[in-house]
Amino acid sequence: MTVESVNPVTPGAAELREPPLAGGAVPGLGHGLKLVRDPLAFMSGLRAHGDVVRLKLGPKTVYAVTTPALTGALALSPDFKIDGPLWESLEGLLGKEGVATANGPRHRRQRRTIQPAFRLDAIPGYGPVMEEEAHALTERWRPGEIVDCTAESFRVAVRIAARCLLRGEFMDERAERLSIDLATVFRGMYRRMVIPLGPLYRLPFPANREFNHALADLHLLVDEIVAERRASGQKPDDLLTALLEAKDGNGQPIGEQEIHDQVVAILTPGSETVASTIMWLLQVLAEHPEHAEKVRTEVESVTGGRPVGFEHVRQLTHTNNVVVEAMRLRPAVWILTRRAVTDTSLGGYRIPAGADIVYSPYAIQRDARSYACPLDFDPDRWLPERAREVPKYAMSPFSVGNRKCPSDHFSMTQLSLITAAVSAKYRFEQAEESNDTTRVGITLRPHHLLLRPIPW
Repeated sequence: MTVESVNPVTPGAAELREPPLAGGAVPGLGHGLKLVRDPLAFMSGLRAHGDVVRLKLGPKTVYAVTTPALTGALALSPDFKIDGPLWESLEGLLGKEGVATANGPRHRRQRRTIQPAFRLDAIPGYGPVMEEEAHALTERWRPGEIVDCTAESFRVAVRIAARCLLRGEFMDERAERLSIDLATVFRGMYRRMVIPLGPLYRLPFPANREFNHALADLHLLVDEIVAERRASGQKPDDLLTALLEAKDGNGQPIGEQEIHDQVVAILTPGSETVASTIMWLLQVLAEHPEHAEKVRTEVESVTGGRPVGFEHVRQLTHTNNVVVEAMRLRPAVWILTRRAVTDTSLGGYRIPAGADIVYSPYAIQRDARSYACPLDFDPDRWLPERAREVPKYAMSPFSVGNRKCPSDHFSMTQLSLITAAVSAKYRFEQAEESNDTTRVGITLRPHHLLLRPIPW
């Protein structure tokens, strides 16, 4: 299906429809209260009201897109750019000069700078680091002792990102700082996105002080990393060196703020989303021991009983399908926004210039119109003969078009390798005090997942 077929050029604005308004708006807050109280259920229920519906977030009107085809059209059309409540919220963390929030020529230049680090032929060079960290993860655990999956998932995600892309020594203490800071910052940014109370967030309430302290510490951490590299005089072939030597559109070195924002974009969103996915994978292995056993059997078959390595990943079909299915049911990035740059249309509905558009990969990927038994954990739905039945854009965990995540192969490789390494050594049981219900912020992750690794 082409973009034109879902977003047709219409001869006159009068022929376009106004999207229906979703029910349940509260005076003053609009639908923001529902997005805070039960955002996943709210977004999942919107398709019943139309392909495009209007929401009220405070005084703002926001347009929600609910079908796979229209989310694809939204991502691919030049009539929409990266912007809106999510990205305005993220600018507090990522800054305005990083690749995640940039648009137009700046985004294209920045993407050219970072893309070589994530090319498919660059991934094997990261294999030894990914292997070492995946196996170190399992070696830190003691059979039968409780594992804090939040801390462990962040630790391995941050260490892989830092060692592969920044080539620096990245001690566990920094990983812990990043883990704690990110949890606070992403939770606070979600509140600011769905309930835009403006100046109230600057008042010295405890939650605001906690948010500001965590955000300041994150930026301090990035400054430490950049300063240490400059002081060392070393220029390893990595992403940080590429940033320190990058030129702007006039051939001049890029500014310090852009370098800072780019490193933030490397360390934080990537680590947050990968760590959240690792948590869900560990939860899946505990909840579905039959698939944990199947992964273990596959790993043993492929490796001949040797430690699993980078060279085995492409042969681990079921393991890879477990990763994809976990991302379908529990996408780390569950909500995305765009902004219309001109008066346009989407699916026959009028979208005015400057309007914010929101859509939920979580809702799209659990829709019964796209998947049989959509709430079942079924990795075999990604076998080639069944995957063809999934509608286009009903599963786009790394987005599409020029905003596709450049680290998709990098992320998938480490996720499959970690899943294989932990499954080859352990099965998992949830501790009594564990809470694997979904914590909703900018990303999704379990509230407090505590597991006991049990040797096979």
